[in-house]
Parts: sequence; structure tokens; C-alpha cells
Amino acid sequence: MNIQVTEQAEARLIDTKPELTIRLCGPRGFCAGVDRAIQIVVLALKAYGAPVYVRHEIVHNRYVVEGLEAKGAIFVEELNEIPVEHREQPVVFSAHGVPKSVPEDAQSRNLFYLDATCPLVSKVHKQAMRHQRLGRHVILIGHAGHPEVIGTMGQLPEGTVSLVETIADADVYVPADPDNLGYVTQTTLSVDDTAGVIARLQERFPNLTAPAADSICYATTNRQEAVKQAADGCDLFITVGAPNSSNSKRLVEVALRAGAKHSILVQRASELNWDEIGDIRTLGISAGASAPEVIVSEIIEAFRERFDAKVELAITTEETENFLVNRELREVPLTQEDMAWVNGERPLSV
Repeated sequence: MNIQVTEQAEARLIDTKPELTIRLCGPRGFCAGVDRAIQIVVLALKAYGAPVYVRHEIVHNRYVVEGLEAKGAIFVEELNEIPVEHREQPVVFSAHGVPKSVPEDAQSRNLFYLDATCPLVSKVHKQAMRHQRLGRHVILIGHAGHPEVIGTMGQLPEGTVSLVETIADADVYVPADPDNLGYVTQTTLSVDDTAGVIARLQERFPNLTAPAADSICYATTNRQEAVKQAADGCDLFITVGAPNSSNSKRLVEVALRAGAKHSILVQRASELNWDEIGDIRTLGISAGASAPEVIVSEIIEAFRERFDAKVELAITTEETENFLVNRELREVPLTQEDMAWVNGERPLSV
């Protein structure tokens, strides 16, 4: 009898999951610009049928891209990849924005295009063009090669814009006219890092003109602020996002600076290395602006399988922004079912 009781006690100990507190950041995941871009592709498929072409990734997330491919979207790098027989089908430009040469190329090919550029990226384009129109040389603070940077620089004549990435770049930058400069920034940068670059430029060029409004978008700022509040004391902080997502990578960095012991970027739950995760007691989770909520839920469920997990919401603000889709699509009904593949079938249980 005593042996049986001992065996039962040991079984209960084996079945007992270690306790885990999950700090789930809010806001997280899709911003209004990303949501709008995905909706544009979904609505275009409903309105015009497959295929709908998309130039470059609509947003930086493979799950989203593959989900849209399954619905009939075809992703191309350049417009010349679209077959002549499909030129009446829509082609969608990504949320990151495109150089002026791209819609001009589309028009020359008689293509029907839908521009899914985030309105906040378009605002940066207008700010940069205003600087240039007023005779200022434009400094763009951003990451070389990022689609948004390529798109913003492509709004301006060659030779009228310079890219500055870091404080070190700001230290060595030599403009033709130091008293006639204006700056804008990529929308997805680290707020703190960008402030340092701007401060150095202002120190060197006192007459540097700021944009009419902050270029870093509200969603980037909000997600970074939520991570700053939640990360301190976390044994591990997970940002859900893609390795080519600028705003997601910034969240990884922000979590470390804010006090997380370890911070990683994960695209799917299958990437989690449980041996490396080991014995943790507090986990922080956020998601970049192009990461779907279904993957956040997937990762939380993976931890619930291994831990007695309690989810605490770490919410710093509520986002209510909503950007309208293109006029051509506004009469096409968009249902909850249309977006369930990225938003989830039901609210996340906490």
C-alpha cells in the first residue's frame, strides 16, 4: 500500500507543470497600416478573382504571404514578371511604399494597380518632398536597403537626399550646404536610437529643419513603450515577427535594454528551442506590426502545454486607428471570416 501511494505521489510530481507568468504586451501585432494592406489583397481577390499580383511581400511576414498565396495572390519582385494575359488583373504595391518609378512603370504597361502604402509612410514621403520643394537637402534617417527607405528616397530627384543610419554616420556626414537641411525618418526605427541620431545632427547643423510631424509612426512607438514596461524582470522576452521586419527587430533590442535577461525573435512556435528556454518563471511576449495574432496564440498555447501558465496583460494604450482601403474596394464586404486566418477565430483566452 505504501509503495502504491509513493508511486502515485511521484506520478503527480511528474505531471505537475512549473508555474509561468506570461506578460502579454498591448498594443502588439498588426497596426492599422498592415491591417489595411492585407485587407486590400483579400478584398481585391473577392472583387476581381484570382490571380491578384503583389509586388514584393505585402508585409514582412511569411505566414501572411503564404496565407494570401493560398487564396490566389501571386507575389512578384518586379512588374515585368506579370504575364501579358493578366495585365487587367490587379497588382498591389506593398505597405512599405514604392519609388515613383514603380507606378509610372505600371502605367506604361497598362496595368491596373492598387497602392497599399501605409498612409503614415505616405506622410513621410510628403514631408520629404516638402523639404525638397522648399530647397532643403533631405536627410533620411533609416536602414539602407529597407523597402521603406528605397520607396522614400525614390520620391526625390537623384542627389537631393542622403541616408544616415547611425550616430557614427551623422558624425562624418558632410553636406554641400550645412544651413539648408531637412530630415525625415523611417517609420519603424527605435525611438531611442533615432533620438540620438537626430540630436547629433542638430548639434552639428543647428539650422536643421524637422518634419512637420514625427516620422516614427504611432504603432512603432506604442509597441516599444509596451515592451519597455513589460520587459524588466523577464527571464525571456519573445517578439513574434520576421527577421526582415525592422520594427520587430527593434522590439528585441528594446526588451534587452529594458531589463529582459534574454530576448529573441520567433516566427512560429515550431522555432522555439525548449532546451535553451529551460527553467523560466516570467515570460514577456509582444509582436511586431506585421505579425498575426494567430501566431501569438500559437506560441502561448505551446507554453501552456509545458507550463502552468498565467497570462497577465501589460497594456499601455489602446489603438483605435483605422485606415480606409482604396475607393475601388470600399463597397466590397469584408467579414470576420475573411480575416480569421490572421486574426484568429476567437479572442485569446487569458
